[in-house]
Amino acid sequence: MIPKLPGQTPLSSVGPMEWDPTRPKWRQIAELILERIDSGYYGPHSLIQEVRLAQELEVNRRTVRKAIAHLRSLGILTTEPGMGSSIAKRNGDETDQ
Repeated sequence: MIPKLPGQTPLSSVGPMEWDPTRPKWRQIAELILERIDSGYYGPHSLIQEVRLAQELEVNRRTVRKAIAHLRSLGILTTEPGMGSSIAKRNGDETDQ
């Protein structure tokens, strides 16, 4: 299970985003990504691409980048330049190498 961020509230996994005006959008996006990982929406080999997510959520790419950077700093995501971000391997994950 992915750790919940302090003050995290449930967000829709798919569909229009309703922003909480009292909290930073990047934090809400990070929580959405965490929800999607927990629900299986993003599988172990899924790419989480800044551009696609920014378009889907109708936010600036920099806002998505900040959310991804935060999750990367927690060890939840890894990023390959030019490829996007994916879920970091966790203990117990199988490798196909």
